Amino acid sequence: MCRWLAYSGPRLSLNMLLFEPENSLIRQSLSASSSVVPTNGDGFGLGWYDEYPEPGLFRDTVPAWNDTNLKSVARHIRSSLFFAHVRASTGTSTSRNNCHPFIHGHAMFMHNGAVGGDGKIRRDLEHLIPTDLYHARQGTTDTEAFFLLALGHGLLEDPEAALERTTGLIEDLMAAQEVTEPLQAAIAFSDGKTVTALRFSSDRKSPNMYYRAGGDLYMRDGHIHFADGEDTVLILSETLDKPGDNCTEVPEGSVVRAQGSQIDVIPFQPDHSPATA
Repeated sequence: MCRWLAYSGPRLSLNMLLFEPENSLIRQSLSASSSVVPTNGDGFGLGWYDEYPEPGLFRDTVPAWNDTNLKSVARHIRSSLFFAHVRASTGTSTSRNNCHPFIHGHAMFMHNGAVGGDGKIRRDLEHLIPTDLYHARQGTTDTEAFFLLALGHGLLEDPEAALERTTGLIEDLMAAQEVTEPLQAAIAFSDGKTVTALRFSSDRKSPNMYYRAGGDLYMRDGHIHFADGEDTVLILSETLDKPGDNCTEVPEGSVVRAQGSQIDVIPFQPDHSPATA
């Protein structure tokens, strides 16, 4: 399984979270401690917002720990909202177009998990992507298909409802093809102002997800600390300190909504309502 983190708060250097913590995301790419797959070496990606409405994007196919440019780039990029992802492929090829995060306009999306039986439902799933969005399809991952389908169901306008409808449609396709593998989704989405994260699996064994909130973030002795206040939110697949950094585990079947200092965790259920004409 992949590892990822989403940050929202005061502007800081991406290097501070990617390289400096004891259990940094780059360390996790080589040796994750709470993942089914300890090595996440099938590429990486960074997506960040700055003065432009659309996010910047830097992705490559080499392992994150072995990229000579990544540390320099991460040190010089400063952002108040960014995603970072290290990939362990679930079957699709290792290419830049298959590395997370994915962007469309000012929307950004990344995923840890898999669509069970993707090979059986891929054709039907592709047909559900709206025509006006299908041109944006560049890679071959189930994640990108999920993203575009969710955009077609109003991800930018109502993220929770769009994720409910998209997971419901995918589960319906899986059931029609008698797929027994689960849909597993640890997802993060942003419109540049808010972050929405989903932890869900149809077998109730979702990939790990945690969050932590507080004031300004700073490092001391390889550990993350938060000043007093409510300016900063971290949502992540694995804690950045060992054995833990006082993060809160996101409950199974939940959506996290983060906007500024406001964090809401709400129950999640797929929407299986019949399609309307």
